[in-house]
Amino acid sequence: MYLKRFLEEDIKKYIKKREIIAIIGPRQSGKTTLLGHFYENLKNAVFLDFEDRETLELFSEDIHSFIELYVKKHDYVFIDEFQYAKEGGKNLKYIYDNFKAKIIISGSSASELSIQSIKFLVGRIFVFTLYPFSFEEYLSCKNIGLYNLMRIGKLTRPLIGRVMPYFNEFCIYGGYPRVILSKDKPEKEIVLKNIYNTYFLKEIKEILNLPDDYKLSRLIHALALQVGNIVNYKELADITGFNYKDLLRYLNVLEKTFILTRSLPFHTNKRTELVKSPKSFFLDSGFRNIAIKNFQPVENRPDKGSLYENFVASELVKSGIGLKYWRTKSMAEVDFVIERNNRIMPVEIKSSLIKPKFTKSFLSFLEKYKPAKSFILSERLFAEKNKTKFLPIFYIGILDKGMPKYKALASSIQA
Repeated sequence: MYLKRFLEEDIKKYIKKREIIAIIGPRQSGKTTLLGHFYENLKNAVFLDFEDRETLELFSEDIHSFIELYVKKHDYVFIDEFQYAKEGGKNLKYIYDNFKAKIIISGSSASELSIQSIKFLVGRIFVFTLYPFSFEEYLSCKNIGLYNLMRIGKLTRPLIGRVMPYFNEFCIYGGYPRVILSKDKPEKEIVLKNIYNTYFLKEIKEILNLPDDYKLSRLIHALALQVGNIVNYKELADITGFNYKDLLRYLNVLEKTFILTRSLPFHTNKRTELVKSPKSFFLDSGFRNIAIKNFQPVENRPDKGSLYENFVASELVKSGIGLKYWRTKSMAEVDFVIERNNRIMPVEIKSSLIKPKFTKSFLSFLEKYKPAKSFILSERLFAEKNKTKFLPIFYIGILDKGMPKYKALASSIQA
């Protein structure tokens, strides 16, 4: 079953262009399915998989025969699992410079594609990242009516109550397509376990050829328990057995393989940003929860606040927004600071808020930076106070996309 991805519309704009298209992202995020969808709708196309050793060896060791068999005869050449081609960029450049076939590739490791391949292809390639489903995508598949109402800002409190079960399930099991398609919770957990194990088998051992995978497993587990906390390198080194240099290396591996993302401190002095420790979040909450083997419902969890904060972090990254947080020496803190078009927007997460309320930290940020827009996200509150919007957490994906009915709706709710 094909689940439509929002990225599909972006890629369509370039499918007839000359440049190579690269789709990167974590394993099981739907790259092969998306490639197959485009392949099925194009004429005179061929689909290749570099997990097939013979095809990979032909490309790597006899590029001229590869071209004769596949490139000259087709208008479109799709190559899945391109990260296995260690020196693939040089060959792609040769094909691009000498033949007319459109090349579309996918790969699960950003480090392999960017370092080994894309450096040869400057000006010749468009790179797209396919993450696991965002909550918007998830809701559009599960209940298109609720999704459409959310997009135009027409959710009333009863309708927000109908969205919350979808949101809570998404926070527990995440957005991997195969998980979304699973028929029940036990199947979702089995699928997530397989995704977790395959990550170590394929990404860590086969592609990156990294030792110490048991230490990496400890690192993932420790980070999963500390979601949203400022990274303590000494503590992580003690838990995992990594020295400082190797710890930094493996944290980078987790980022480049789309498991982890960092939130950097927000300062107007850019030099200060570089010397402060980041926070860490998981790009998919289901992967995070399988790492700690905890699939309890949201309402029963002591880490509910961490789940919600991780949800917001992952949704921002999927929207192409870099993560920042604000913290002062006096420990005043704001969870997220969005920087866009030379504007800043603070975002605070307060899961159990029942009426508009500001923390001292949030007010301190507003007074210092005077942002034009600010948001406080909770489970169900929909209101506005002192130019700050109080919205349900699941609205994070469309905070700055405009909600024409918002003011009227907020007034009607408060009334």
